[in-house]
Amino acid sequence: MTTPPAQGSAPIAAIVLTHNEERNIRDCLSSLTGWVEQLFVVDSGSTDGTLAIAREFGATILTHPFEHYGAQRNWALTNCPLTAPWVLNVDADERVTPELRESIMRAVATSDTELCGFLMSRRTIFMGRWIRHGGHYPAWHLRLFRRGRGSCEDRLYDQHFHCDGPVRKLAGDLIDTLTPSITAFSVRHVRWAQLEAEEQERDASNDAEGVRIRGNVGAGANAIESRRWLRERYGRLPLFARPLLYFLYRYLLRLGFLDGKEGLIFHFLQGFWYRFLVDSMVFERRKAAKQREPTAR
Repeated sequence: MTTPPAQGSAPIAAIVLTHNEERNIRDCLSSLTGWVEQLFVVDSGSTDGTLAIAREFGATILTHPFEHYGAQRNWALTNCPLTAPWVLNVDADERVTPELRESIMRAVATSDTELCGFLMSRRTIFMGRWIRHGGHYPAWHLRLFRRGRGSCEDRLYDQHFHCDGPVRKLAGDLIDTLTPSITAFSVRHVRWAQLEAEEQERDASNDAEGVRIRGNVGAGANAIESRRWLRERYGRLPLFARPLLYFLYRYLLRLGFLDGKEGLIFHFLQGFWYRFLVDSMVFERRKAAKQREPTAR
């Protein structure tokens, strides 16, 4: 039986979302226990051993039906009985490295009161290989922020946390261990492609109404704002051309070919195939919408 966090641990509440994550959850929780003040697992109906493992680690378990990641993350932030002044959000297939743990503990102990949150770099492991190139590392994500100061974007897919104040970067990586198999990777991305196609159509509608939150680049912009700006620019490129351009940019200009055979598979599937699938679904949705339009008399 794993003991719960010790007294005197860092003033942090860690939140982990789960659904049938028995393959990943033990390593994830092992990287969190012993140094965070509170540990929450928010589950959406697991039928495997996920919750039994979570109980071994002394986690407080809440359950809530899954709508999409953004909604689930925000529900967790609102409904977990958070008392720690800082909140750390970690996915079940992620692990906090010892270097990142030490960096986090120093940061929350010494940060000034004006600081809202911290960015940490995610290290992607695909088929056992660290994907270092193709612009995929370092990939900065806001995962640690003051309680009540942060939330997640209301997006169906590719959502990120943001907070209402200054942020800083931390040393150390958050390891992201992707997919047990290519089949699982493909099935997951087909589902995500459907969500992203729907999201892009919603973005287009919000653009027309002038209500979408804009990204930013240049002086004063953080990594999240810059990523949003790049996502907007990508969305303006022609369907079917943009996946090819993006893959060539990642694989050639950003040296993705240096990631070996595993990198070729990853950059092609995630950088081209997935995005081509999204474009195909967007095209399908738009074609169906036109066919539903009444014929002009």
